[in-house]
Amino acid sequence: MNVLIYIESENNAPKKSSLEAVAYGAAIAKGQVVAVAPSDADTTELGKYGVDKVLQFTVSGKLEATQVASIVAQAAQAQSAEVVIFAKSILNDLAAPMVGVHLGASVASNVIEMPDFSKGFVVKRGVFSGKAYTEVALNNAIKVLSIKKNAVAMTEKGKTAVIESFSPSVAASTITIKETTQKTGDILLTDADIVVSGGRGLKGPEHWGMIEELAKTLNAATGCSKPVSDMDWRPHHEHVGQTGIKVSPNLYIAVGISGAIQHLAGVSSSKTIVVINKDADAPFFKAADYGIVGDAFDIIPKFTEALKNTL
Repeated sequence: MNVLIYIESENNAPKKSSLEAVAYGAAIAKGQVVAVAPSDADTTELGKYGVDKVLQFTVSGKLEATQVASIVAQAAQAQSAEVVIFAKSILNDLAAPMVGVHLGASVASNVIEMPDFSKGFVVKRGVFSGKAYTEVALNNAIKVLSIKKNAVAMTEKGKTAVIESFSPSVAASTITIKETTQKTGDILLTDADIVVSGGRGLKGPEHWGMIEELAKTLNAATGCSKPVSDMDWRPHHEHVGQTGIKVSPNLYIAVGISGAIQHLAGVSSSKTIVVINKDADAPFFKAADYGIVGDAFDIIPKFTEALKNTL
């Protein structure tokens, strides 16, 4: 069973979620493991996680989903791939089903475990914002999967991948990007292993410095609850929840957030949740792995200072 993995890159390096997708593919492959990646990505470490061959393509500008789907479908056909794997992302969530159409494949998104081969090819998916799970049998000859962040551990295989040039036919983009900016050093919520979020308990935007300082100390992304973004205390792209960004970090720290069901739906896939709130009856404590009842204005500065002395 040949496996093909699409690699997303950032700052000329594969995203961690793509390396997790590689580890997933290497674990289930019975044949060749091939990665397809943009030429500006440093692919030297892909072999370490199990890739046999890297197909590198050159394209100008930012790719849109239809272009990604076309590139991946062409690579899958060229390599006789039976399983095509994406890391779950906004772009890949659009591209993966398009690849399924190109290849006449079965498609499963938000996959959280290795396939169950005893039943054929059955995968477990997260549904309803991580509140429930379902098992799906993929019966077509080709399968397309998108793997949820942190669903699989990265295991080093010690291989060295062969790098080959790949020249797919790519249609011109139909999307015009007027402006896109990201502050240097910012960590995107969707990529973060640690997220520190604040809520109305912080009482105003002028107190967000302690959240940013804690996040900086932990090399974490910052987030917020919906009321905070609605009041323009924080930018809307930091809104975590069912109607905002859904996250699945290794550690989610909620400061001064009561825990409305919409917010919980956006963070329920986090591996560990820590809640800091002075209200002992805050609903968030029921979903927390660890909780601290107390005033965030006393706790966070001491917590941050302790971390600085430890890390």
